[in-house]
Amino acid sequence: MTSSRNDYRAEKVSFVSHGRQLSGDLLIPLDIDNTVAAVPILGPYCFVKEQAPIQYATRLAREGFVALAFDASHHGASAGEPRRLENPMTKVADVRAALDYLAARPEVDEDRLSALGVCEGASEMLRVAVDDPRVKAVAAVSGHYRDADNDLALAGGEAYAAGEIGRSQVQDRLEARRARGAEALNLFETTGEVSYNEIVDPDRHDVALPWRMIWDWYHGWADRGLWENRYAVMSDVPYFEFESLTAAEQLQTPLLMVHADLSDGPESARRHFAAVPGTDKHLVWQGENNHFQYYEDPVVLDHATGLAADWFRDHS
Repeated sequence: MTSSRNDYRAEKVSFVSHGRQLSGDLLIPLDIDNTVAAVPILGPYCFVKEQAPIQYATRLAREGFVALAFDASHHGASAGEPRRLENPMTKVADVRAALDYLAARPEVDEDRLSALGVCEGASEMLRVAVDDPRVKAVAAVSGHYRDADNDLALAGGEAYAAGEIGRSQVQDRLEARRARGAEALNLFETTGEVSYNEIVDPDRHDVALPWRMIWDWYHGWADRGLWENRYAVMSDVPYFEFESLTAAEQLQTPLLMVHADLSDGPESARRHFAAVPGTDKHLVWQGENNHFQYYEDPVVLDHATGLAADWFRDHS
């Protein structure tokens, strides 16, 4: 199925990642004479493509790039059982399959592939860029970067940020969550039963993302039936085994990082940026923008995408 706008056409596409059929929206600039650069996009934790990824894909297409927003394995319209399994390394594999797909498209110059990650997707795209030399440039926008301190900040929620609970209490929460994940994985492996928990809740701290402001944004999608507020609890095993600081330390791909004071984990973002070797990296700090403006604020999206497009053009 294909539709068109004034400056790009949208095509419903599918491709295979490790035997799973993935569903995507491919945005292709109109009036291109030759092959052009292409960009796959990863979004936040348990995202679907209709959220932040499509916002960046449409804007990148207007900038002259073929852009792919897709549902990762186990999510949205893509295949994969159990449903709502959140495994960062599976997403890394999905992006590499997306690169295979893009490289084979007739509109795409296979030597001009870049990658863009938003929130959790920024961490995973760092790993992709380390593992796949086809990625000529990477942009990380308002990233949720994965290191021990930022995992504590995520699990602690507003109470930890405000100093109302201490580090040891949050560490106990994390250990309890890891234990639940291991128990759920064992249950699945022995019986095939899948345990689920909510991703967001306005009050509970035992959910995947225990911040009220995250609830404020996500529950609207859930209320409209566009996003499932659940995740497979066994996800916490591979999720907490993953970290992105090592990838930052290994990164040789040119990196653009866009972040802000009220983005997720500003100190973790600075740690990751500092860890990247070499000088072909650029940090754009955008004042007091908040994290969710990078998902849906048109002005913030336009600016961040413009920065990414310039970076990709300069490096691919």
